[in-house]
Amino acid sequence: MQLVRRFLPLVIGIYLLLFFGPLAGFDFFRIVGEIYNKPSLLLQQLINGLANGSIVAIVALGYTLVYGIIELVNFAHGDVFMLGAFMALTVIGATGVTETSTASEKLTAALLAGAAAIIFCGVINVIIERFAYRRLRNAPRLAPLISAIGVSFIVQNIGLFWGGLRSFFPIMGVNSAAPKAFPDLIGRVDVFKDWFGLDLPITLSTKELMVIVVAAALMVGLRLLVQYTKIGKAMRATAENRDAAKIMGIDIDRVISFTFLLGGALAGAAGLMFGLYNNTVVFTMGFTGGLRAFTSAVLGGIGNITGAMFGGILIGLLAAFSDQYFSSRWTNAWVFAILVTVMVFRPTGLMGENVGQKA
Repeated sequence: MQLVRRFLPLVIGIYLLLFFGPLAGFDFFRIVGEIYNKPSLLLQQLINGLANGSIVAIVALGYTLVYGIIELVNFAHGDVFMLGAFMALTVIGATGVTETSTASEKLTAALLAGAAAIIFCGVINVIIERFAYRRLRNAPRLAPLISAIGVSFIVQNIGLFWGGLRSFFPIMGVNSAAPKAFPDLIGRVDVFKDWFGLDLPITLSTKELMVIVVAAALMVGLRLLVQYTKIGKAMRATAENRDAAKIMGIDIDRVISFTFLLGGALAGAAGLMFGLYNNTVVFTMGFTGGLRAFTSAVLGGIGNITGAMFGGILIGLLAAFSDQYFSSRWTNAWVFAILVTVMVFRPTGLMGENVGQKA
């Protein structure tokens, strides 16, 4: 570790030397000038980052829940998130609701799609745990890791197949790999101007408000469930010491299955939110979204609920500011450079690993 810290400034210096300037969009004087001349743009990207980061945080909670219980990185979780978006799209297509439908019809379709996505993804996650992970709990760490990667490929290909089922789901496309248009059921009404009559240089659309409010409610609800319910206490006990919890009469299998159910439900909700916010879904979104969500969980402190929330919001903000002021081509490079730097100096993440309450 001391050797790494000794050479880290040199590595960072080389990195900045290579990517400082127009190549990576890191033109310091240009960025300062843009912020000075148009500060409202900075505030607008703050809102955008909060909205995108909220979705990432919800997916990250699923990663951190599972890791907190059985110390397994469920790489299939991002693809379950993708299936949630596809299920929500399928239900909305079945209802026949479009952008021109009435507000009550849109709300009904969104609620039905959300319920279907949450239940579907929760059940899928339980099935994955039962048949792919349960028999490998006491196996060497490499075995469940490889199993998780294999399940990820299987689920991703299910999404690819699903996207081509036009004969059953007309809202899908002929090209199964092509992005699918998600109906815009919310619209982009400016909350500040149209609701409160405020003429501000920034906008907060109903989409961003929906994502932030729903994500905050889910995060708070999860926190309360883990802290104050009987099953939540069982989850924390299992995370603390699985063998001791079993001796005390806790049904370990039931607790782990419930954790996967809860993580899958969160992924389903995030899938619906992603579709409603971005109005497009594709079978590869599970890989990219899952990668950022996993990064958020690690950055905040994997196994820590609060850390996953904080990490997701931080990743969303970093991505928004990078897209605006640096270059969208280099956004992932900057995000992962910050992750590596944090991991070197604080391996447990920014919030630390809360061992006693990591579930």
